[in-house]
Amino acid sequence: MRGMDTQDFDAIVIGAGMAGATTAAHLAATHKVALLEAEESAGYHSTGRSAALWIGNYGGPDARALTLASRAFFENPWPGFASAPLLAPRPVINLAPESQRAHLEAMIAEGTGIEPIAVSEVATMVPALRPGYAVAASIERDAFEIDVASLHQGFLNVLRKSGGVLALRNRAGRIERRNGAWEAETSSGAVFRAPKIVDAAGAWGDEVAAIAGVGRIGLQPKRRTALIVDPGQYDCTQWPLLGDADHTWYVRAEARRKLMVSPADETDMNPHDVQPDELDIAIAVERMQEALDIPVTRIEHRWAGLRSFTPDRSLAIGPDAAAPGFFWMVGQGGFGIQTSPAAGALIASLVRGDDPGPLAPVVPMVDPNRFRRSRA
Repeated sequence: MRGMDTQDFDAIVIGAGMAGATTAAHLAATHKVALLEAEESAGYHSTGRSAALWIGNYGGPDARALTLASRAFFENPWPGFASAPLLAPRPVINLAPESQRAHLEAMIAEGTGIEPIAVSEVATMVPALRPGYAVAASIERDAFEIDVASLHQGFLNVLRKSGGVLALRNRAGRIERRNGAWEAETSSGAVFRAPKIVDAAGAWGDEVAAIAGVGRIGLQPKRRTALIVDPGQYDCTQWPLLGDADHTWYVRAEARRKLMVSPADETDMNPHDVQPDELDIAIAVERMQEALDIPVTRIEHRWAGLRSFTPDRSLAIGPDAAAPGFFWMVGQGGFGIQTSPAAGALIASLVRGDDPGPLAPVVPMVDPNRFRRSRA
């Protein structure tokens, strides 16, 4: 280790996807932050492949609480944060064939702001809907598209303007605690040192922890596939997000009047630069065509991303009790974008040792040490 390559900070954040970017931005007001990223661009993996919505009823109690707490930021972000609105209205409709009717009724009963809607009304909104596919439907009108790129870039800009450092092409190869500080030596040869370090490495979260000598929490990355097709005669720009109650497929409008289709797959994967599987592509088209009369002659684009879940599918945000100064910001699953403003505020308060205020009830739900206790 060469002393000239060692840079001192107040906090190091590993991973420059949405989790790391929002962590760094929220810490930047009080801390000099180094945001380390292994790839050539920030958000290359899951964040850059996400087509996110703000859906108040999506996820477990922790995700829902953080989603609701994030709405105010999405509607009124920090001054100068974004040049255009971060949200655009996009209702969510769930369709139920007869076999899914009971599930749909339970969703309506248990959710907030989910209401029944006549299938005939859905057909008016989505003329491609095949007669007879659904016997019932629900709508969540208070849902929104999120401009993921603007949100992510906004957080990175806050970091830069606050004097923080975004270090691209800096894969951490050594992470260890020395003399009360964490040192992260990267592939560039530089050494970053700080008393606090935040693991926001997404699918690689457990691998980063292992490098640091911290026990894994059991993260499982899962592949999610998507593709773009031409809806043919239909103008889908104003369509709601449309899927089935069992969440085995969904579609939503994309740029230039195209349609994004997904089989809502969750295939266990090791962390890597994941690519779509042809079988999942075929399944997506088949399930969509069971519901919508849209011929598919060509797949215009296809991709896949990794959504990482903890063993109980709740987020892991907070300090590791066995590793002083080591914090987790992982396990966002499919909720990472819509929870990011509140999750960033929460991890920043925990790193600072501040009272998390209205987010205090979420702290025990996302405590990363719960997995160690459950195995004790």
